[in-house]
Amino acid sequence: MGARPRQGPQQLLLHQICQWSLRLCRRPHLLAAHIPFSSPESVRRTIITHVCCCWVLFSLCVLLEGFLQTISFVEVVHAAAGLVPSGVMLALMQWGGRTHFLLAILRQIPEVQGLPSVFITFMSWSMTEVIRYPHYALSCIGISLSWLTYLRYTAFIILYPIGIAPGEMWLMYQALPFIKERNLYADFFGRLSISYYHFVLAVLICYPVLWLKLYLHLFRQRGSKLGKHQTKKKV
Repeated sequence: MGARPRQGPQQLLLHQICQWSLRLCRRPHLLAAHIPFSSPESVRRTIITHVCCCWVLFSLCVLLEGFLQTISFVEVVHAAAGLVPSGVMLALMQWGGRTHFLLAILRQIPEVQGLPSVFITFMSWSMTEVIRYPHYALSCIGISLSWLTYLRYTAFIILYPIGIAPGEMWLMYQALPFIKERNLYADFFGRLSISYYHFVLAVLICYPVLWLKLYLHLFRQRGSKLGKHQTKKKV
């Protein structure tokens, strides 16, 4: 019984380190995969090579993000088990929204995979997590850096709206014609009274409301955490 409380922080620390390392390694791939090729001296063969390389890099990004997003369900489990102070529903909402965006839409519709919204979304996610995971990892071993704490509870103010509006929502909207044309997931939604096309429309309508709830929660969390941190510094 005495060893069990120590096991939780160790598992959390390992999880945060792995997530941070993988997401940090992914960022150069994102940049390389979306840099436009505009050199006027380039020949046709070089252009084709560049396009092929970009496609391979993008595929690696999607595979890596899919893997990361799948294992990030552990965060929902941690919240449910009380290992972290996060709310279960908020953690589940964020995990579900990202997983649906990535696996149900982006991975299934090649026509939208090269859009700027993909780059915007992935970069927003990456920058958020590259800050968040080190903060959590250090917290597991009792270390608190004032600048990292401030960054953890401030960067989301810019990154979250960018990732949602021109990122996730805009890409889902652009994917609607392809969803309707191909009647995606007809086998599953055929048993229901709604098509996947109308489901995504409903998601787009609900997205701002659900996102605002999470956004305001983060602001309340920011006031609480930074206020406590300032109090500790004065003491």
